[in-house]
Amino acid sequence: MSQNDSKFSSEILPFQSFDLGEFVVQTIQNDPTLQPSTKHQYIKAIENYLVTGGSLADPQALTEYALTVGSSTRSFLAAAVTRMAQELELLAKGSATPDNIDIIQAAVFRAQALQKTIKIRQPQGERAHTWLTWFEAEQLLDACQRRVSGKAEMRIFAQRDRLAIGLMMAAGLRREEAASLQFTDIVKQNERYVLNVKGKGAKDRVVPISERLAEAIIDWQFLVSAEGLILRSLGRNKVPKESISTTGLYNIVQKRGAMIGKPELQPHDLRRTYAELGRRAGVQISQISKLLGHASIETTQEYLNIELDLEMTISDFVPF
Repeated sequence: MSQNDSKFSSEILPFQSFDLGEFVVQTIQNDPTLQPSTKHQYIKAIENYLVTGGSLADPQALTEYALTVGSSTRSFLAAAVTRMAQELELLAKGSATPDNIDIIQAAVFRAQALQKTIKIRQPQGERAHTWLTWFEAEQLLDACQRRVSGKAEMRIFAQRDRLAIGLMMAAGLRREEAASLQFTDIVKQNERYVLNVKGKGAKDRVVPISERLAEAIIDWQFLVSAEGLILRSLGRNKVPKESISTTGLYNIVQKRGAMIGKPELQPHDLRRTYAELGRRAGVQISQISKLLGHASIETTQEYLNIELDLEMTISDFVPF
């Protein structure tokens, strides 16, 4: 921890005393609007910066460090610093009295300046999304059956990785949703298996799945003889643990993606693939949006890279 950070509270908030590094980590952990995986990335970005000896109170050091890391890490660091600064600003304002108003105003100015320390260059034009074709999706699933060396993969790893990818690509789950899915969440309704998914923002939804995916879940449960969470990390002794982290799912996608020539493949790309293959098969966008758990059709359109057609519209074909 930087020495500057330990005294930062007395510099910006003379009436307070706390360790700034611990303060920002606690702030992020207590933020109910952030997903666990996002909190992990924010805290990791902060910790990696502090390892360099830089101070969270030094705007110049933050700026110089941000130029040495990738865009995603820079974004995570910027967001974490912003949340820290916002919390410091609230803390300062809440401690204001007629006697310390000048000190409070200076503290607020410093906190506000920190929020603008790390500049994030916004991408121009359309966002670069990745979708897999049906053939590439099949290749990705097949890649789970072998090791990087080309030798056959051990059965337990092959089934686990194939199922993990299947839940994201063949059921459209976010990796947080896949990691928290339990065996009791798969039920049969009217001859069709469905998943009861605990979605983002406490928005639960029901996702119908194919017979093949349902069988894969059942086969996996038989193999691991387990209850509770479906997806598990595998220790060195190949025994399934109690759960798997979202980072673990990310690593599975990266590893298997690299095996088909797509080393930059992301878990969310599998979710986009689910949506795009559904659209190409004729599934209505309103249905796709509901299955993905989107709050609006506009969000689904971004997934599918669909733009409004102003030359031809449904209204042209309705009698009026």
